[in-house]
Amino acid sequence: MEELNQIDYQLFAPIILLGFILTLSALISCIRQDMSKEKRLIWILVIVFINFLGPIIYFIFGRNRNQK
Repeated sequence: MEELNQIDYQLFAPIILLGFILTLSALISCIRQDMSKEKRLIWILVIVFINFLGPIIYFIFGRNRNQK
């Protein structure tokens, strides 16, 4: 238990912030996309519950590439 007290948590702050920004931007993009409600719900669940990889998966496979 003493090992946890010796970890410098400030090193993890940029990673946590990056994950939060990535998740938030993926959610905003998903909400703005023109898709069915069921598909949107599935993508929102993927974004939220698959931490850090969910937003990346959404940006690669879920976005409609025909929109500007």
